Amino acid sequence: MEVIAKARYIRISPRKVRLVADLVRGMDVDQALNQLRFYRKAAALPLIKLIESGVANAEHNFKLSGGLFIKKLTVDGGPTLKRWRARAFGRAAPIRKRSSHINLVLEERQAKAAPKGLKGALVKTAAAVKPAAKAPATDQKKAADAAKKAAKPAAPAKKAAAKPKAAKE
Repeated sequence: MEVIAKARYIRISPRKVRLVADLVRGMDVDQALNQLRFYRKAAALPLIKLIESGVANAEHNFKLSGGLFIKKLTVDGGPTLKRWRARAFGRAAPIRKRSSHINLVLEERQAKAAPKGLKGALVKTAAAVKPAAKAPATDQKKAADAAKKAAKPAAPAKKAAAKPKAAKE
């Protein structure tokens, strides 16, 4: 079940907000909130508020209690306030005060199901595989490397005094 939350007209540039959004995209909600609480950028505060709002939406509207992760987090540009700044020789330079729209999609983390072909069969996980099963393959590789080294002819030895030095007169 997807849960949507939006924060619009945030008075921080989208480029600055995207730096923080990239940090937490794909994380679990609890882990993302912990990251953002200790992050020292101003854009972290609206993102904390938005994620907490999304969690509240999930609990109230869909009765989801936990196991949520950030499925999609996008930061789009909002309206830009245009201002002017005085410059030398009576000129004016534009100032663009940008704003952001942040869209958040949360989803409940699903437990991985067993493959369809194995009805009720025990599926081995990576942790259950014994490390001894890989040992023969490494022994075979070492034996093959040793055989290659033995098959190579030895390089000719360099002669120290191959060229006689001309005598000085």
